[in-house]
Amino acid sequence: MRRFHLLSTAVLLLCTACSGGVDSGAEKAVDHGATVRAAIGRTSADSVRVDERIELRSFDSPTTYVFAIAGSFDLAADRGRLTVELEDSGMDPVEEVFVGDTVYVRGSRAVAEDTWASADRSEALTRYFLRAPLNDPEHLLRQVKAMRQVSDEGEERVNGVPAVRYRGTVDHATATLRMTTETRRGLDELRETLGDDVPVYADVWVDGKGRAVRVRLSFFGGMKAMTTMTLSDFGTPVEAEAPPAGKIVPVTAGEDVLLA
Repeated sequence: MRRFHLLSTAVLLLCTACSGGVDSGAEKAVDHGATVRAAIGRTSADSVRVDERIELRSFDSPTTYVFAIAGSFDLAADRGRLTVELEDSGMDPVEEVFVGDTVYVRGSRAVAEDTWASADRSEALTRYFLRAPLNDPEHLLRQVKAMRQVSDEGEERVNGVPAVRYRGTVDHATATLRMTTETRRGLDELRETLGDDVPVYADVWVDGKGRAVRVRLSFFGGMKAMTTMTLSDFGTPVEAEAPPAGKIVPVTAGEDVLLA
């Protein structure tokens, strides 16, 4: 996969006006941020099934790159097991096991086939806009929890049951959280040109039990970046143990496109 060009100031400026925004009308004057924060708090205290889709398309390409991530995660215990695949790439999927602050990866091009790479979860960075380092679902929850100007967009169905969709924005610091210096520099320059934050929108769907069952970050403006994570099967058992020590090779997360 060639390097994904995310930033073109001129094109982004032309298209920013076309991006969907939060209606500032009187009927949406109430800020529902407290409801969203409470819902993410409830979800973060449980174990869940994770199904995530990351869609990236640069301004100069007709191709949309789609990362599919699936597995189970105990958000309260910081443990989980995920499979990550770049659709239609011909690349083999990788398996990730999260145990506390360490992520073990099997199938990464950074190590031999029968070996697990290990990376420091808290130090990993991402090179892509609106994508979590090491595909960490808790990173995405942390970002959407900081959404502001939150409006009630009405009821939709998620996982086959009714859920209320809330929409807001995230600020520049939140949108660029844990990015590489290179990627963040380009976004910082764009922000200066715009004279305001790059418009990034957040959506959270809350079910009747007050849990966040789907979250999304999105940007459309000369390029597309959208990450959607659906959460289901609350209370599902999670098996995530560190591999045998003799099969582990420490690495610095960064160059494997399936990880960063």
